[in-house]
Amino acid sequence: MADEELTIEEGGKKSKKLLIIIIAVVVLLGGGAGAYFFLMAGPEQPELGEVVEPAAEAAPPSTGTALYIAMPRPFTFNAPGVSRSRLVEIKVQLMVRGFENEEEIKKHIPLVEGALLKVFSSSNADDLVTEAGKAALKQQALRDVKATMKNITGKEVVEQVLFTGFVMQ
Repeated sequence: MADEELTIEEGGKKSKKLLIIIIAVVVLLGGGAGAYFFLMAGPEQPELGEVVEPAAEAAPPSTGTALYIAMPRPFTFNAPGVSRSRLVEIKVQLMVRGFENEEEIKKHIPLVEGALLKVFSSSNADDLVTEAGKAALKQQALRDVKATMKNITGKEVVEQVLFTGFVMQ
C-alpha cells in the first residue's frame, strides 16, 4: 500500500513538470509569433481622424555623392510678430547630389541667396518660435530654391535645405 502511494505521488510530480514545460513552450511560441508580426508589419496606417498630408514633391533619385554647400554668410533679418519683432539669424547649407550639381549651385550662389532671403523675410516671428513653423519655413525655402534652380538650369539641383544655425532674439 505504501508503495502504491509513492507511485501515485511520483506520477503527479511528473505531470506537473510536463504541464510547466508545455506552458513554457506555448508562451515562447506565442511571444515569438507576436515579435514576428510586430517587427515584420508593413507601414503604419494613420489613426482614425488623423490628418495625413500628401508628399509635397518626390525626392530626386539619389544618384551621386551627397555634398553640402554652405551659404557664404548667415541670413540676418527682422521677423515681425504680434507682440514684438525679433531679430533672426539662420545659417544654411544646401544638400546636392553629384559634383555637377555642386558646380551649378556654386555658380548661382547669389541667386540662391536672394531666393532664401525672400522666403526668410516673409516669415513671422510667432511662427518661427514653434518647431512646426521652422519646418514649414524650411520646406518653403526648399520649394523656392528648387523652383529658382529649375528656371535657370532646367533641373532641380538641391535635394535639401538644412538649417545649421538658428538664433532668434
